[in-house]
Amino acid sequence: MDSRPPNPLLLFLTILLHFWQCSRGQSSYIIDTVDLTIVPGRTVESGTPVTLHCQVIVSHDNTIHLTNTFQFMQDDILVHTYTTTEDTVLYELNPARAADSGNYECWVTVKDKSKSSNGEKLTVTGLQTPTLLLNKNMVYEREDLIANCSAPEEKGALIFRFYQKFRNGESQQIKQTPPTQNSSKTRLVLKQVGDSHLYCDYEIALVSGARHSNRSNETQIIVKGLNISPVMNVLPSRNVYEGDVMEVVCKLVDPPSNTEVFLTKDRRILKKAPVSLSYRFTALEGDSGELACKAEWGNAQKEFTVNITVKELFSKPRLTVEPIDIFEGDKFRLTCSVSIYVPEKINNETMRFSIYQNNLKLANGDTYSAVAHPYKNGNYTCKAQAASLVHSFVKESQTVVVEAKVPVSKPTLSVVGGTLVLGRSFLLLCHSDSGTLPIEYTLHGPGRMPELRVVSKRGEQAIFNTSAIYRRSDINTFLCHAKNNRNKLPMVGPGQQLLRSTKIIEPVSDPVLTMQPTGDISEGQEVTLVCSVQRGTPPITFTWYHTETDRALAFQTSENLKGSYSIYNVKRGHRGGYFCVSTNQANETKPSQTVMIGVKMAGWKKGLIAIFCILVILALILVIFIFKRRLLRFKRKRTGELSVKSASTKTERLSLTQAEVNEAANVTPGMIGKSIWSEHASGSESEDQNSVTSPENPEPQYTEVQTRQADPNRALMKKGTDTVYSEVRNSKQGVPEKADGGSVEYAQLNHDTDHHSDHSDHGNHSVQDDHIDEIDNSAVTDTANLGE
Repeated sequence: MDSRPPNPLLLFLTILLHFWQCSRGQSSYIIDTVDLTIVPGRTVESGTPVTLHCQVIVSHDNTIHLTNTFQFMQDDILVHTYTTTEDTVLYELNPARAADSGNYECWVTVKDKSKSSNGEKLTVTGLQTPTLLLNKNMVYEREDLIANCSAPEEKGALIFRFYQKFRNGESQQIKQTPPTQNSSKTRLVLKQVGDSHLYCDYEIALVSGARHSNRSNETQIIVKGLNISPVMNVLPSRNVYEGDVMEVVCKLVDPPSNTEVFLTKDRRILKKAPVSLSYRFTALEGDSGELACKAEWGNAQKEFTVNITVKELFSKPRLTVEPIDIFEGDKFRLTCSVSIYVPEKINNETMRFSIYQNNLKLANGDTYSAVAHPYKNGNYTCKAQAASLVHSFVKESQTVVVEAKVPVSKPTLSVVGGTLVLGRSFLLLCHSDSGTLPIEYTLHGPGRMPELRVVSKRGEQAIFNTSAIYRRSDINTFLCHAKNNRNKLPMVGPGQQLLRSTKIIEPVSDPVLTMQPTGDISEGQEVTLVCSVQRGTPPITFTWYHTETDRALAFQTSENLKGSYSIYNVKRGHRGGYFCVSTNQANETKPSQTVMIGVKMAGWKKGLIAIFCILVILALILVIFIFKRRLLRFKRKRTGELSVKSASTKTERLSLTQAEVNEAANVTPGMIGKSIWSEHASGSESEDQNSVTSPENPEPQYTEVQTRQADPNRALMKKGTDTVYSEVRNSKQGVPEKADGGSVEYAQLNHDTDHHSDHSDHGNHSVQDDHIDEIDNSAVTDTANLGE
């Protein structure tokens, strides 16, 4: 074993690496519990020391020291915070007071995690008894007294109340202060004279409710009466005449030092002096009222009041104007007069009057007359001057405003908007260019009662809602009366002026639509639609419509009572109903009756159609003829191919036995009327193969064969005789030869079918009969040719 000591440098690096790893590593932790306890208990007396213990238990994955932040909450309000690495923190309340009562919690925060304890309620019972201190024990009534009530050991917001206890044992609250700390210093004023006791208490507001303290100590206070009641004398009397000299004496008897006396009237200080004063003045008209003598010592006051009356030697002059309503050009009169005077002190003969306009003297005397004019408008006053034995007085009247009114001018009538539509109601405006308000406007019109409008403010108008008129001449019958002077006749505004100032519009009458030329129109012609009205103020707008379309065809604005619209080169699409609509500036749209227009086809088109029809008929006839010719040729060719088969060295024969005829008669109804071909092999098959067609056309021979009667058991078949033709081909030598290989037989059997078959194949029978007739004709023709 190596006994050498470890390298110090290596050891230091190892420790440093360990701390570095710990500092970079993310530690894991969890707050297990937070406990809060209150010592010595949850309910204690006021003044007892109380300790709150908060302990936290945290689990973590390493040995590092975690930082814990403790927060103590009282009724959800933070009261104490402490940060430490310890797991327990103490919060002391020493001593505990009522304000400390409440619900407490402890919150612990470790890094980014927090947890709270359970809530614990602390109740502190009892309040400290307050102490009352006064700055003096003896005061005068209404003198300020400083009182201080305190509870120095209490905490929180306290409301202090002060009480006065009288000799009879009754207590009266004299003041309450707003919430403050543990003391309150305030100013008290005691009004009742005598001795009494003062005390105080307080109230503290808690979450659980308000608590009241006990009473403080009672302190005796003596309130002395304040001898500062003033005495006031008025000389020579409280009732005097204007011009008399008055003297007011205000004084105190045995007042305390620093007392002042004030003489006031209508809250205005007339004079101020210590202890006593005297005030002399000459009584005037407006001096009547209340005089007050006030004594003040410190904040204490007492007063004495006296009412004085100053009588007028003569009343204030009064200026009057006649008439009340003055219009320009009217005469008016101003009069100045007094209603009261004392003849014992004033001589009526010495009274003088003068009249003023805008403070400029107009005349001496108590009357003034003039003619109203704008320059005579203004403010008028009058003055009355009189002298007593001692004084001379001048009094002025109230101001009288003279403003001559302007007579109303001749009114004018106008239509509001300037446009009148006959048949519609409209608004008439009656207006005068000049005239003093208010102005009365009265409208007279045809078939209506007079209507009144009063214009009393600037900006107002006399507008009348007038019923409709239907003739232009009716507008001349309107009259407007304007009046603002009751002593004069109204001014009249005639309605003739409306014809010059008003645009009168007559609505259009019902339009009439006419067509030129009348009657039905042929294609290619020209037609003119004339829309006309009997009445209406131009310009008139005419609009034409076709009942087959939604849009207007055309419109025309005309200065006449009619308008026209022409359709050139009339076509079939122009037929139908037409109507027109007329309107003018009255904006009344009136439609006409609908006029129907019929459009005939043009003559050249009729001829062209006739020629076309003839050509079509001729073409059909030609096609039918060519078709029948080609069909006949086709049938002949087909018949020749089917009826001829001969051998080069054998004779052709026709063999029609009775059994074959019977067999043909008993065929199914579907075969009746059809051609039946039978080929009998009289020789061997090799011989039939060696047969060849005759190079020359054989001469056919026909014979009539009588068939046997049909089977009587076939009730639907008819009896009759059928014609059977047989064609016999001859050899080159002209002698019939017997063919070894076989013979070709042709038989045409016509049988009457039963009723059912005839009914169901009726159409087919007709076709077959035609076919047989054609074959018969062909056969006859061939026979004739042969005969030739």
